[in-house]
Amino acid sequence: MPTIRKEILIEATPEQVWDAVRDVGAVHRRLVPKYTEDTRMNGHERTLTMLGGNVVREYIVSVDDQARRMAYAVVESQTPLLHHHASFQVFPHEDGGALLVWTTDFLPDGLAAEIQARVDRGSQVMKATIEAEAQGSVR
Repeated sequence: MPTIRKEILIEATPEQVWDAVRDVGAVHRRLVPKYTEDTRMNGHERTLTMLGGNVVREYIVSVDDQARRMAYAVVESQTPLLHHHASFQVFPHEDGGALLVWTTDFLPDGLAAEIQARVDRGSQVMKATIEAEAQGSVR
């Protein structure tokens, strides 16, 4: 099973980054506003409406405040996934900011290039969004 691990250095405190990540119902505002149009929550189920109209249904598996870790699984999407599980974890960075680690496991293997591109672009948008919020220019 392929794994993509992306480390994102963010110029914000770990607390600020974790606050955005743990806000699982506000993905469209606090993490990837240029990718998602809306987020709806129904218990542990999250439904994301993407800018192109695609809908992704996920289960929020865990929100662990002590470990600053959030895990989710895609259960329905237009992409032909057999399996998808991902997590975000926030760590203090030695240079004073935060390190956000995004780990994604998925099947089938043939989706690796597409998922890598999504993770790379999503990481750029998350970094910019969280940094702008931390500087007080968003929210």
